[in-house]
Amino acid sequence: MSKLFPRHAQAVVVGGGIVGCSVAYHLAKLGLSDVVLIERETLTSGTTWHAAGVVGSLRASVFLTHLTVAACHLFPSLERETGQSTGYRRTGGLSIAQTPERLEELKRVPSIGVLTGYEAEMLTPREIKEKSPNLHVDDLAGGVWIPMDGQTNPTDTTMAFSKGARLQGAQIFEHTEALALHRSGRSLTKVTTNRGDISCDWLILCCGMWTRHLANSVGVSVPLQAVEHMYVVTEPMDDVPIDQPFIRDFDASIYIKGDAGKLLVGSVDPVSKPWSVSGIPSDSAFTLLPEDWDHFEPFMEAALKRVPSLQYAGIRQFLNGPESFTVDAKHVLGKAPGYDNLFVAAGFNTTGIMSSAGAGACVAEWIIDGQPPLDTW
Repeated sequence: MSKLFPRHAQAVVVGGGIVGCSVAYHLAKLGLSDVVLIERETLTSGTTWHAAGVVGSLRASVFLTHLTVAACHLFPSLERETGQSTGYRRTGGLSIAQTPERLEELKRVPSIGVLTGYEAEMLTPREIKEKSPNLHVDDLAGGVWIPMDGQTNPTDTTMAFSKGARLQGAQIFEHTEALALHRSGRSLTKVTTNRGDISCDWLILCCGMWTRHLANSVGVSVPLQAVEHMYVVTEPMDDVPIDQPFIRDFDASIYIKGDAGKLLVGSVDPVSKPWSVSGIPSDSAFTLLPEDWDHFEPFMEAALKRVPSLQYAGIRQFLNGPESFTVDAKHVLGKAPGYDNLFVAAGFNTTGIMSSAGAGACVAEWIIDGQPPLDTW
């Protein structure tokens, strides 16, 4: 028997990806007794299900670092708390530089580490080779080693958040679409869904690439756009260890991570391909876009140069899925202008998995305490 859909909740979270489930988990964990999460399809649909699962730690600012380091601490304990595996493993990460200018930029990473209390170490090309023997390093100026970097299974981690939220009393309703938001003065008073109306004291939009449209319906601008995000997964390779470090090559706009003896090679494209500019189709819960080898070829060539053994590996999967990006590659996170009870957590620019724990905690503490726990600017 399906459970009865409530007509009121203290907090309604819209969106059942990893960020929405994290928000629901943290609100319930902090003692909010009446939390409802609604998801138009099923949990992890949208972008979470096809995410690469990278869990970085040190970022370009203290605030972003606090967001991502939270995952490094929470994901292992979340598994113990809920009994739901997250697939989290700490492998360490290498950010590499092909030019002296890039190396100078990377020197800021250990400085962020000093400010936040986390370790990072500058490496020479030879030391990079020692960390990851399958890399070609002759053209590198150096790099930085970040021991806390790792990876997780996005679907399993989302399920752990949702289970943790339920254990704390939150209710989760899948196949429940937010059809309209209703405003009174500076407050969002209720949400109309295909199951009926639900009023709320707090509303949090965590709808990924659908957030722009839903927020715009009540006059809130969320400047994000879905773009095509591509990566490939190889067949098993002999020189990929179980603890293969995560590799970032910013000069080539690629990242490389181990995947159970295989390699995942992805791009963060400086000239991206926008997808569905006129609005996200309603049937895009598990959308995969066509392979585009012409577009991905420069990134694959860069990966072949960086990991020469890739030339002998077959490609098991080419994945091209929509991912929402903002105009400045910064999150849209916090209270919406003009509202006292509307929050947005969206536009994570491929970092939603690693930011999920910190973003959920930040929004939850902001709601409970009336102010953000950190300087979120």
